[in-house]
Amino acid sequence: MVVAAIAFVVWLLVKVTLRRLDGPGGSRPRVIGPDDDPDFLRGLDRPRDPDDK
Repeated sequence: MVVAAIAFVVWLLVKVTLRRLDGPGGSRPRVIGPDDDPDFLRGLDRPRDPDDK
């Protein structure tokens, strides 16, 4: 029981520290997959060079 409480406190401290290091407005840029990327989808319609591998 004591180990769980210590682990929780350590986890909480690490989380707060990482949040402070991230800076104000610390939202990370959203990663989008290629099927959601308009530039990628636009490039699919482009004819391909036969020498391009």
